[in-house]
Amino acid sequence: MWGTGASSTQTEGAAPASDWLKWEQAGRAPRSGEGNGFSSRFAEDFEVLSALGLRHHRLSIDWARVEPREGDHDSAAVSHYREILASAAEWGIVPWVCLHHFTVPQWFADRGGFLVPENRERYWTRHVEFIAETFGAAVGGWQPVNEVNYYAMIGYGGRGWPPGHHDAAELAVVTEQIHLASAEAAVRLRLTGRPVASIFGLSSEVALDETAATATLVERLHRNNWDVGLGLVRDGVLEVPGREPVVRPDLAGCYDLLGFSYYATIGVAEGKLVPYPSDAPTSPLGYGIYAHGLGLVLDELARQLPDTPLLVAEYGIGTDDDAQRATYLEDGLAEVAAALSRGVDVRGFFHWTAVDNYEWLHGYDVNFGIIDAQRNVRDSARVLAREALA
Repeated sequence: MWGTGASSTQTEGAAPASDWLKWEQAGRAPRSGEGNGFSSRFAEDFEVLSALGLRHHRLSIDWARVEPREGDHDSAAVSHYREILASAAEWGIVPWVCLHHFTVPQWFADRGGFLVPENRERYWTRHVEFIAETFGAAVGGWQPVNEVNYYAMIGYGGRGWPPGHHDAAELAVVTEQIHLASAEAAVRLRLTGRPVASIFGLSSEVALDETAATATLVERLHRNNWDVGLGLVRDGVLEVPGREPVVRPDLAGCYDLLGFSYYATIGVAEGKLVPYPSDAPTSPLGYGIYAHGLGLVLDELARQLPDTPLLVAEYGIGTDDDAQRATYLEDGLAEVAAALSRGVDVRGFFHWTAVDNYEWLHGYDVNFGIIDAQRNVRDSARVLAREALA
């Protein structure tokens, strides 16, 4: 499967009833405006992606758009998303739908969001049911929650995302709840008969010295980003540090594919995060540009989940240097080819992203697209097209 990924907020702009718009209005994030225009140019974008052979596309159906007020679904928003899904089908694009890509309705946030377990059990479950029933027939696949292992950290670990908290106890609760939310959604969405993939944000960690501080940080990173989520998927047991284990055998094997995003390998020196490798060029977001790390993640997943097919759900680089992007893509594809030759079961490769879009706290300053905002196809797109059309 050759595809691309995007999200509603980044391509359509913040929903009027979302917590992210309130964050922008408070001056905590750049204004997203209308995103990259996808809301009105989706058919044009699908036509270009189809011609490139990238015939799978993940988009998000924004909860705050379809349910701007608790219990009140917006028929115009529902019709608009149906139109987008129908257009994808017309252009031979298989749409994969994400239900939660970092933002939530403000009314859900006002009730405590995923910090309150009852909200997951009541409002989130109801939302998943609505999406499955309303859009299921038009969806080609599901990727329920974006980077499920990062959401709690960015909002409750002092990273500057809504709600802007920095509290270890809250972080543990939300980590638990969002992992359960994603896995429970997967179980329900599989009933539509469409495949379901996870999206974990995964990076290998490399200790660059033998200090106790470095060893401690490497262990903590691996536990939080790998062991918590994979333990639930593999064993049906969710063990969040600081919380009692949650035993849910019904959630073991909840995903048809283990999907993940890869952007960097994490170096740790003297108990601190550093770019890796030290001599690698760094992206505008500050991480080392290192395609070989993709192969490390594929091998680790194959070791931990040998019977689960893998999906590269996001791979890309934010840069204005398209030649650098093209090289990074070539190197990443070589890593996938090498993994396949080792017997790793990789089913697809989704590039992040199709068209330059809004990059959250960085606004429009970081470009990830193989297509620019004016819809000019960059040379890097040809790297993917050569493989996808082969």
